[in-house]
Amino acid sequence: MMRLPWFQFHAPTSVAEAARILAGEGPRGMLIAGGTDLLPNMKRRQQTPAALISLNRVEGLKKIANGSGLTLGAGLTLTEVVNAQAVRDQYRGLWQAAAQVASPHLRNMGTLGGNLCLDTRCNYYNQNEDWRKAIDYCMKKDGKTCWVATASKRCLAVSSTDTAPALIALGARVRLASAAGERDIALASLYHNDGIDYLTRKPDEILTQVVLPKAEGWNSTYWKLRRRGSFDFPLLGVAVAARAAPDGTIEEARVVLGAVSSHPLVTKAGEFLVGKKLSDEVIAEAGAMAASRAKPMDNTDLDVYWRKEVVPDFVGYALREIRGDDMRATRMRIARQPL
Repeated sequence: MMRLPWFQFHAPTSVAEAARILAGEGPRGMLIAGGTDLLPNMKRRQQTPAALISLNRVEGLKKIANGSGLTLGAGLTLTEVVNAQAVRDQYRGLWQAAAQVASPHLRNMGTLGGNLCLDTRCNYYNQNEDWRKAIDYCMKKDGKTCWVATASKRCLAVSSTDTAPALIALGARVRLASAAGERDIALASLYHNDGIDYLTRKPDEILTQVVLPKAEGWNSTYWKLRRRGSFDFPLLGVAVAARAAPDGTIEEARVVLGAVSSHPLVTKAGEFLVGKKLSDEVIAEAGAMAASRAKPMDNTDLDVYWRKEVVPDFVGYALREIRGDDMRATRMRIARQPL
C-alpha cells in the first residue's frame, strides 16, 4: 500500500489568509483543493510538500457571477461547473470538456482551478517510486534523462487538462492572487511548453477566478479521444470556438489542441478559418493545418502515429458540429455519452 508522507495541514477561510500562509511556507508548501491529482502524486513521492494549504473552506472561490461575461470561482468542483446552466447554455465547449473529465466521483472532488493547474503526465513519471528508481528515474523527478526522447534537453511530459483547451478557445482570462496583490492574464499565457516548468503561475500565487467574455454570437465545442468512455485522461483534445456572420462566414475562430504537447496548443487553423465558410474542403484543410502542429509523444496510451493521424478527423468533427451538422451518433461512438 502506498501511504501519504507526513505533512502539516492548514485550512484558511479566505484567499488573503491562504496567500499569507503560502508565502510563509515558501517552497515547502503546496495548495490543495480536491486533491485528486496531488494526493496520488504524494503517495508516489513525486511531490512531497511539508505543508498543504487547503482551499476547501475558502467560500469566495466557489462563486459564479454574471457580468459582461461569466466569472467562475476556481474552487468550483467540476460537477458544479457541469451543473451550471449558464455554462451549458452559453459556453458549450467548456460544459462538454468538464463533463468528460475523469469520472463522476472525481468530478465531485476535483476543481476547475485544479484541472487548469493539472500536473503534466508521462508513462515514465506516473509510476510508484520503486518503478521509477528501477529505470534510474527521469528528468521530471530525481533524474537527468527524458526517457521519452533521451536526447531531449527538456521534459516531454504531456498537458492532460481538458478544461484549459476549451477555455482558451473561448478567450478566457484568469486571476492570480498572492500576498503582494492580484494580476489578470490570458489563460493561454498561464502555460509553458515544458513538462517540468509548465505553469507561469508563481509559487506564491493562487488561481482564484476564471473570467469568460460574452458568449453572444459564439459557438463552441470540445472533442476528446481516450480509450474508455470515462476516467481516462485525454490522448487528444480538440476545442473550437467560432463566431459567424448570418451567412455562415467565420468572423473569428480559435482551434486549440490538448494532450499533444506539454501545453495546450493554440493552432493557426483558427486564423485560417476567418473569412471563410465551413465547407468540407475548408474543414479538411483546417484539420490538416492543426495536425501539422501536433507533436504527440510515445509516453501515453495508444499508438503515437495513429494519435497524430486522427487529429484532422477530430478537428473535422468539431468544425462540422460548429457548422450545425448532426454529430450525435459520432459523439456517442467516441464519447460514450450524449454531449
